[in-house]
Amino acid sequence: MGSKQNIKLAVDAVVFGYKPQNSLSILLIKRKYEPYQNHWALPGGFVLDEESLEQAVQRELEEETGAKVNYLEQLYTFGVPGRDPRGRIVSTAYFGLVRPEAYEIIASTDAEDVNWFDINSLPDLAFDHSEIIELAKKRLQGKLKYEPIGFELLDEAFAFSDLENLYSTVLEKTIDRRNFRKKILSYELLIETKEKVANRPGRPASMYKFDKARYDLLKEKGMLFEI
Repeated sequence: MGSKQNIKLAVDAVVFGYKPQNSLSILLIKRKYEPYQNHWALPGGFVLDEESLEQAVQRELEEETGAKVNYLEQLYTFGVPGRDPRGRIVSTAYFGLVRPEAYEIIASTDAEDVNWFDINSLPDLAFDHSEIIELAKKRLQGKLKYEPIGFELLDEAFAFSDLENLYSTVLEKTIDRRNFRKKILSYELLIETKEKVANRPGRPASMYKFDKARYDLLKEKGMLFEI
């Protein structure tokens, strides 16, 4: 006996941004059309017949926000009946990491506006997007402890204090600075540059870069990154 289905497939994107000394932020769009017209929501939309999920989420991000995100990872599929008033719509969510200043965000297609919001001061959101963001934050916090994805949120050259602040902000807890520095440096994944931190109190501190090529090589050999 054949089954009867009337299901549509969509994608949503939780894009995290971070600026040194600031909180984690989320990229949101204001919806131009119903349902939830003029409500803030995650960028996203329906998957086209000829697209993969990854192609769809990248397209929706570029169309609605102008952002092209290098780091995107599949998060979870949300399919509770009634989650969307337009009908039976299943959405596969992704989360991404960017430096906000790297993009000029521009609202387009079905987005009335686009902006960054502090993750601790989000507006009322459309659909089940609050639930999606909460799950994405937990995934980010967990993954930050065993993979150095946090460097995607920092400038190419950064002060060690910026890295400390990033971990403290994302994990939402105070870290032991001495042990954290010792642990990070033990992996030998940071390249000290000739640059010094400017416009900050105290003795000038060194700037570092993340050695991704070395990390990829060590990962292939079975190195375990753990914070």
